[in-house]
Amino acid sequence: MTFTEASMDALREAGDELADATVAALFARGEVGTFNTLMRYVSTAGAPLPEGLPDAAREYLQATSVPPAWVDWGKMEKARLFFIDNNVHISTALSFASMPACYVVPHVAKLLSATHSLKYPAKRMAETGQFTVHLMQPDAFEAGSRFIPAAQKVRLLHASIRHHLTREDRWDTASLGTPICQEDMIGGQMFFSLLVLDSLHRLGIHMTTEGAEAYYYAWRVVGAMLGVDQDAVPKTLEEARSFLDLYMIRHMGPSEEGTELTRQLIDLYEEVVPGTLFDPIVSALVRHLVGDTCADWLQVPRTRWDTLVKAVPHLLGVLETIEDRSPLGAWALDRLGHLTTVFELSSLTRGRVMHYAIPEHLKKDYGVTGAVPRTRRWAPPAATVIP
Repeated sequence: MTFTEASMDALREAGDELADATVAALFARGEVGTFNTLMRYVSTAGAPLPEGLPDAAREYLQATSVPPAWVDWGKMEKARLFFIDNNVHISTALSFASMPACYVVPHVAKLLSATHSLKYPAKRMAETGQFTVHLMQPDAFEAGSRFIPAAQKVRLLHASIRHHLTREDRWDTASLGTPICQEDMIGGQMFFSLLVLDSLHRLGIHMTTEGAEAYYYAWRVVGAMLGVDQDAVPKTLEEARSFLDLYMIRHMGPSEEGTELTRQLIDLYEEVVPGTLFDPIVSALVRHLVGDTCADWLQVPRTRWDTLVKAVPHLLGVLETIEDRSPLGAWALDRLGHLTTVFELSSLTRGRVMHYAIPEHLKKDYGVTGAVPRTRRWAPPAATVIP
């Protein structure tokens, strides 16, 4: 699969036909409030849909209640085992690489900053963490699981943002295309899959090709359930690299919103880390995983930990040696990883279950104007160009 400027431009014009039609019907009939109220009680797959649920929502939920027919369950199990083996490292990559990568795309940072993120910075982190934990459960796609309802609601949440922005003239579609378009959704899928794998490599985590491919495959399944056009999605890690490189070259750059969101992320995790001695490691990890150029754009502070954090791969290498040589050590480390992930998630959620709802209104300043040009391009600083 080859990605070009023209093919990427086409993806900027496309949304999610099924979810967009559902949300449009709910708003046209004044049924959004009813949907949100009733869907708070639908949190597990296979649960009976409540009486009084709007017809448009009922049809959507029935149509999206099962994963794609093409899913290879053997690969999904390998992805789950990969997650269990690397859960702390994956959580670290999601928090300190994937999220900052979103912030380094100016129009995406603008979108994120204009939702709940500025007022409730922990909410987005908690939603992402909870979503990933639901995905990697052994029964994620079976009756009683929480993943499928979460995916269905997130898909409608994205559609509702498109609905508000395009109908209230708060998005420069001529310059930026459709809000939360297919290009950005695929880009997000790359941030949470390929970029995570890149970060594990940067941390010195040893991965098998089979494990890495399975993890990437799992996020292809997620993308399908979130309304991403699978005909346009990279099928292999090599194709994913081509897409992500072109996507970032097309869009990445500094922005006030990206800086603010990054500051909030760092502050949030410094609160999670006990005490203050280790607070600087948060900034150091972000800088280590996203690189100095992006970190400077996001105004990630430089700290005394910037050099020390580079020793993390060596420490993790020691732990992996223990894991490889001792079954008891492997069990203990897996258990510690699980408990660390649970602690991080519980700290962000404050013990609450995160609910995904369709916003009936958006902030008045929600939207992106032509101030963020679609054709923003990036090139290496002149000093780094090799003659």
